[in-house]
Amino acid sequence: MTLEKMLAGAKFPEFSIPLVSGGEKKLGGISGNDRWQLVVVYRGLHCPLCAKYLAELDSLAGEYDQLGADVIAISGDGKEKALSQVAKGDLNIPIGYGLEIEQMKALGLYISHPRSPEETDQPFPEPGLFVLRSDGTVQIIDISNAPFSRPDLKAILRGIEFGKKKNYPIRGTF
Repeated sequence: MTLEKMLAGAKFPEFSIPLVSGGEKKLGGISGNDRWQLVVVYRGLHCPLCAKYLAELDSLAGEYDQLGADVIAISGDGKEKALSQVAKGDLNIPIGYGLEIEQMKALGLYISHPRSPEETDQPFPEPGLFVLRSDGTVQIIDISNAPFSRPDLKAILRGIEFGKKKNYPIRGTF
């Protein structure tokens, strides 16, 4: 199987995703201000490592906001599972749900089949993290094929701060 990966510096695919809190969040595109986006893709309610990662992201959300970066976490889970994720973790960050297989592919994510019906009932994305500049270009990409490999959210925070202050170029575009 060949995975089409998103290229650093590419425009992030524009799409809207429904939010647990109601309404939708537009991902990608031009923000119209100097705000960046941090898009974290998590595996779903069935993943205990995701719950820990989302809790850490939630605890850092204020710092991301102060830097001018909007945070969202998304999964392929349906609304009920996403609601359970929010309740289980007492999360305040925006949680999107219903990420479709074609959207997962467009993001270059690895996609897995459940090991059993007890795990989950549909294919799901493996972890991904994308930092988007205000013009919708991808500054940072991190995708994994397993739940055990995820970027340090404090390091990403420092990277956004440095990138914005120094107008740091997008790396990996050779």
